[in-house]
Amino acid sequence: MLTVDYDLLDLRPGMTLLDLGCGEGRHAFEAYRRGARVVALDWGVDEVTTTRRWLTAIGEAGEAPAGAAATSVRGDLLALPVPDGSVDRIIAAEVLEHIPDDAAAMAEIARVLKPGGRVAVSVPRWLPERICWALSDSYHANEGGHIRIYRGDDLRARLAAVGLEPGPEHHAHSLHAPFWWLKCATGVERDNAAVRAYHRLLVWDLTKRPWVTRTVEKVLDPVIGKSLVVYADKPAVPGAPAARRWSAGTGRLDRERAAAR
Repeated sequence: MLTVDYDLLDLRPGMTLLDLGCGEGRHAFEAYRRGARVVALDWGVDEVTTTRRWLTAIGEAGEAPAGAAATSVRGDLLALPVPDGSVDRIIAAEVLEHIPDDAAAMAEIARVLKPGGRVAVSVPRWLPERICWALSDSYHANEGGHIRIYRGDDLRARLAAVGLEPGPEHHAHSLHAPFWWLKCATGVERDNAAVRAYHRLLVWDLTKRPWVTRTVEKVLDPVIGKSLVVYADKPAVPGAPAARRWSAGTGRLDRERAAAR
């Protein structure tokens, strides 16, 4: 289940990509298959181990093209083990909402990104997340849980404050919003028939990708998409506006933003 649009990220073979807060590697796997040189980073030991195992399996199965490379490492987003200006592309998917000093994390992203490079940042969208918080304290008030809710304009302003230039944005995973509302309403830790049934629907959608759920999600993403994704460039020349290289898909994103207002 991918949150980031790789065409908007403009990831090309041979580029270096840093997947921050990689979890179990979903975005790293796709980047590896597209020919990138991937470093998947997470603080969790289990996450790093799982991601490394699957990256190795992808390589051994011949699913990554020649020249691609991938590894996973344990690291801190507030002190990335990466030299200044050394990374072509960065993905930070559903991780900043966990970090108390998110400004420092964004500054680290800007530091390691090459001039002219691009980052895709995704966070829980304000409305679906606000509903989850209202329904359940257990959803967020726990160790390692979500500590803030972002509004889109706030996220863009924070990225701009560290020298990045925000570009297009879009929303994703509208089918997941009602699932989490249901879990929060019935008890995040509780198992019940309704939650199990909805989970089976999501698994079916993920594995089969049927046209009916793809269509429903496309229609609902601008309204209740659970994730907000913002793309931002680092100017090629310090202090200068970033060069606009957005794909033709930008028009679609602009329409979605207008519909969501």
